[in-house]
Amino acid sequence: MAPKRMTVPGIRARKGKTPLVCLTAYDYPTAQEIDDLVDLILVGDSLGMVVHGLPNTQGVTLEMMILHGQAVMRAANHALVVVDMPFGTVEESPETAFRNAARVMRETGCSAIKLEGGTEMAPTVKFLTERGIPVLGHVGLMPQKAAMLGGFRTQGRKSEIAEKVTRDAEAISEAGAFAVVIEGTIEPLAREITGRIAAPTIGIGASAGCDGQILVINDMLGRASEYVPTFVRRYAEHGEGARAAVAAYAEDVRERRFPGPEHVFE
Repeated sequence: MAPKRMTVPGIRARKGKTPLVCLTAYDYPTAQEIDDLVDLILVGDSLGMVVHGLPNTQGVTLEMMILHGQAVMRAANHALVVVDMPFGTVEESPETAFRNAARVMRETGCSAIKLEGGTEMAPTVKFLTERGIPVLGHVGLMPQKAAMLGGFRTQGRKSEIAEKVTRDAEAISEAGAFAVVIEGTIEPLAREITGRIAAPTIGIGASAGCDGQILVINDMLGRASEYVPTFVRRYAEHGEGARAAVAAYAEDVRERRFPGPEHVFE
């Protein structure tokens, strides 16, 4: 019997209840592994760096997001799948954002899209949600705007920045976002925002007091680079295990131990 898929109303209803479990996934096998363990899978534009080796997320295209979104959707039967809108696809106008978001949803079959931005994006969020496109918001540290923010810096230590992040979260929630990601924000501020807005909050480098948590799966499984952000707990060292396995394979091939008689057709 197929598991029941998580819905947008189901995510919204978790406000203040059992924390939401969220992870990124970018391909079929990863989505298949985690689908029944999480509530929400984000096909994040972080794939530009962790899959394609780009220096940042700004080089990610709509076509890349659609391709990876399609792969994840083929495997996901339980989790709500959300696809990130890459840089430059939603900022021009609400109409452009709708056209691009509708294409993503139509071609991938995902349940929602995610976009970065605060008060300046609230009219776009309202425009999209009123036309049937569920939106996951993203405030605080916004990777697509890192250059404007002075790099990947923790948000909220200065009062004026704390006030801006709060206004951003309130605006996106009031505009109709079904949930809001809070990234790279000091703990007291993320906790306060969670208590102030109606939408569930999903923290990444924020607060345990958020209504849920999300991580980049490559970070938590040790598939990424040696740099580990402070907010990441590595639950495995997949990278070390994979490298050891490839080294053993290479040695066996060079020493003619592989393939053995059991691996060939007589």
